[in-house]
Amino acid sequence: MATVLRENAGWLWVMPWIVGLLVFFVTPLGMSFFYSLTDYNMLEAPLNVGAKNYAEILRDEVFWKAVRNTLIYAGISIPLTAAVSMAIAGLLDVDSRLSGIVRLCVFTPTVVPLVAAAMIWLWLFNSDAGLINALLGLVGIDGPNWLQAQGWAMSALIVMNLWSIGQAVVIYLGALQNVPQALYEAAALDGMGPVRRFVHVSLPGMAHAVVFNSIIQTITAWQVFATPYIMTEGGPDRSTYFYSHYLYDNAFLFQRMGYASALGWVQIVLIGLCALVPWMISRRLWSTR
Repeated sequence: MATVLRENAGWLWVMPWIVGLLVFFVTPLGMSFFYSLTDYNMLEAPLNVGAKNYAEILRDEVFWKAVRNTLIYAGISIPLTAAVSMAIAGLLDVDSRLSGIVRLCVFTPTVVPLVAAAMIWLWLFNSDAGLINALLGLVGIDGPNWLQAQGWAMSALIVMNLWSIGQAVVIYLGALQNVPQALYEAAALDGMGPVRRFVHVSLPGMAHAVVFNSIIQTITAWQVFATPYIMTEGGPDRSTYFYSHYLYDNAFLFQRMGYASALGWVQIVLIGLCALVPWMISRRLWSTR
C-alpha cells in the first residue's frame, strides 16, 4: 500500500484540482452545450430542438445590436487603455521616493468592487449634481447628460474603464524594467530622442506584455456586464446593451436558458476569434524582425 501511495503521490497532490476542474468547469460546460440544443425554461424538462437556437441567433436583431455595441466598446477601450497604461508605466519607471506611493494609488482602484465603483461613477456622471459637470461648469461648459444621451453613455463607460488600468500598468512597468539599460544607452549615443527610444527600444522590449494585456482586455471587454447594467441598464435605446447583458436577460429575465446557453457558446467563439487578432499581429511583427 505504501509503495502504491509513493508511486502515485503526484496524482494525489493534484487530485483536488482535477476534481474541482471536472465538477466546476467541465461538467457545467458540457451541460451548457446540452442545454444550447434544447428549449429549456428551468421549470420544465428540456426539449431537444437541435440547432434551432443557433439558427435563431443569426436572425436575432437584438443579438447583432449587442455584438455591435460590444465591438465598439472593445475597439475603443482596448487601444485607449493600452496607450494610457503604457504612458503611466513610462512615467513610473523612475527611481523616486514617491514612485511606490504613486504605484499604490494607480493599482488600488483595481481591488475596489465593481458595484462600489459603479456607484461612485454614477455620482461623477450625474448631469445635475455630478462632479464632472460641476468642473466643466467652472470653465463655462454645459456638461452633457452623460448616461442618458446616445453617444455620451458609451463614452462614459469607456472613460470609466480607465478606472481599472492598474493591473495593466503593473505588467507594463515590469516589462519596461526588464529592458536592458545598455539598449537605452546605445540609442542615446545614436541621437534618439525620448519618443524614438520608446518606439524602437521600449515598445519591442515590452511586446509580450502588450500582447498579454490585449488578450486579457479583449476577454474582459466581451464579458463586461456589471458597470453598464448598473449605470445605464443598456440604454438609452440599447446603445450600451452589451453581449453579456443580453445573455443574462435571456437566461434569467426571459427564462430562455437554452437560448442563453447557445449565446454563451457563440460568445466563447467570438472571444476566441477576437483574442487571436493581437496574437496574429504580434506573430507577423516578430517574424519580420
